[in-house]
Amino acid sequence: MTSSLELHGVRAAYDAIAVLHGVDLRVGAGEVVALLGPNGAGKTTTLRVAAGVRAVTAGRLVLGGRDVTGADPRDLAAAGVCLIPEGRGVFPNLSVRDNLLMMTFTGKTHAEIEEVAFSRFPILAQRADQIAGTMSGGEQQMLALARGLATDPAVLLLDELSMGLAPLVVERLYEQVGEIARQGVAVLVVEQFAAAVLDIADHAAVLVRGRIEYQGPADGELRRELANLYLGSH
Repeated sequence: MTSSLELHGVRAAYDAIAVLHGVDLRVGAGEVVALLGPNGAGKTTTLRVAAGVRAVTAGRLVLGGRDVTGADPRDLAAAGVCLIPEGRGVFPNLSVRDNLLMMTFTGKTHAEIEEVAFSRFPILAQRADQIAGTMSGGEQQMLALARGLATDPAVLLLDELSMGLAPLVVERLYEQVGEIARQGVAVLVVEQFAAAVLDIADHAAVLVRGRIEYQGPADGELRRELANLYLGSH
């Protein structure tokens, strides 16, 4: 199973509208890379390209050193690429247990999936028979992460994990994301709110109008420059 993600000169468009203009990005095994930027910068499109959901018009997508440009999303998923989209990604009308049951298509048993989910997120064990849509936003996001982890991902793509959640809940979620990375998973996190993710990120990239304007350590210098970068004046 592959354990790194690279985009080389990636361009992508929606119909005739170009969105990405030659994006270069790398996420190594065991790393958390934060992809930051203002609304409309192309962050979600970058994730969709990485998951094979959005085709590239130029450039290359590389997983574990292997060129997979143009690969079917199902093949990328089978290779270990897991995308958790914005908006939780759970079945709100099913119980927590049934949400996890649906992940048995990965080849793991229901018991194995529940063991991983409940050990990482104990609150889900208490909510096992509760309808997912009646849980708090943070608990639904935990369930979405637990479902993603059931695929035993090598590359985890997260889109706006903090959306609509209280800061303390976001902090706890990102602590779990950091732990997932330490197990050797390459994690690419899209966030509009930099402060939410920079404490656990190894590296960061700032995307502005479809171009990477900064790429480097997630350190104090980046935090000081973010306002200029978001405004495109750097």
